[in-house]
Amino acid sequence: MKKEQKKFKSSDVLSDGSIVEMVYDEVAKETEFAVWDGKEVQYLDKVGGYYPYPAENHLVSKKVVRFPSEAEEYESEDELIKDVQKFIHTYLDISPFFEKIAAYYVCFTWVYDKFSELAYLRALGDYGSGKSRLLKVIGSICYKPMFCGGATTTSPIFRIIDSFRGTLILDEADYRFSDTTAEIVKILNSGYQRGSPVLRSEGQGTFEVKSYDVFCPKIIATRKHFSDTALESRFLIEEMDKKTLRTDIPINLPDSFEDEALRLRNKLLMWRFKRFHEVKLVVEDIDRSLEPRLNQIVMPLFSIIRDDLVRNELKAFIGNYNAELISDRGMSLEGEAFEAYLTITDGGEVAPTIKHIAETLNARLDEKEKISARRLGGIIRNSLKLKARRTNQGWIVSISENIDKIEPLKKKYGIKDVQEPEKVNEVNDVNNNGEQLTIIGEKTEPSIESYFN
Repeated sequence: MKKEQKKFKSSDVLSDGSIVEMVYDEVAKETEFAVWDGKEVQYLDKVGGYYPYPAENHLVSKKVVRFPSEAEEYESEDELIKDVQKFIHTYLDISPFFEKIAAYYVCFTWVYDKFSELAYLRALGDYGSGKSRLLKVIGSICYKPMFCGGATTTSPIFRIIDSFRGTLILDEADYRFSDTTAEIVKILNSGYQRGSPVLRSEGQGTFEVKSYDVFCPKIIATRKHFSDTALESRFLIEEMDKKTLRTDIPINLPDSFEDEALRLRNKLLMWRFKRFHEVKLVVEDIDRSLEPRLNQIVMPLFSIIRDDLVRNELKAFIGNYNAELISDRGMSLEGEAFEAYLTITDGGEVAPTIKHIAETLNARLDEKEKISARRLGGIIRNSLKLKARRTNQGWIVSISENIDKIEPLKKKYGIKDVQEPEKVNEVNDVNNNGEQLTIIGEKTEPSIESYFN
């Protein structure tokens, strides 16, 4: 008789609404399923043809992935969040605001699968600044934390996320080797949104394309920013300055740390059981002044925060963060190129040549930073998405042909001090090369929807 080929999983939501979660008793060296039917918890060895991963599995026994041992009752949601924050405060020295956000983010990880987008947490700082402690403390109480250190190759990371669907805890994500960093960036860029799997070609000789679902919460530590500004906007960041450590912070984690973390995971498991079907995305607080990507990643976190004070603090934090992103973007080469263009058009020239824009930009740059007109043309067309037209005097960038893009770009790069003519109506002008130009049309303000497209 053919032996049954066991199939394993760590969690599931059944068609009748029952929630299945794997638990691991480290003392007894046993795993089983905790099954919540909406009223009570049952512990089963098998559910729907699937078994929990065995205790002998190295990812389980070596605590690469951590689980609750049972579902444990808690006093109230408010008290549970206070307990989570107290645990973080006891072992970690971070800003009061981030301490609160981290507590709610921990809770969010336990119901993240009710949402389609999510934010990441990141500790940013140099060696010895406490990044690893942050990952250890906050990560230990998240939903199925998957601990992957900087020495880990990327191949198992894809598989661990796809198999366990927990919270990725990644230390020293800014790897030395560019190909490894590129793989990590793929996980981070695809993993904030449901339905964006990463495709990988695997095998020897005959290669097989496999799809890996990398959507999950992620807490990472890096020494520096990523060069990808779009990726940067997906993080809630705590800068780990080298400051004097609070005197009540233990230098080494005590033996009781693991037991405390386990008890919180047990209570948070029960919280997941009770809150899972109630949680939904709340869109009433969308702030249209923020960039769409920021709204996209913070709204799920907003949706589980009931404390108005914390909600307002998070709104203020995101507002400041949005301003920083715009400021940083304005100081980029693209931002400076656009500002040079506006400087010329503000002076009355309605269709400057790319050569003239390059000269204006280079006048502001150091000798080593100066760029050619050819390179600037690529920035104008590919990065700024402005239309350029070839004439017998060279390539020009006309206001009339780009009027609908000017205001959104000014908003994107935080440029407010350049005034545009209110109307450009049958204006005859001459560019800096003496070419006669006719601009026909009236300047119109872009609709509010264009800011979010």
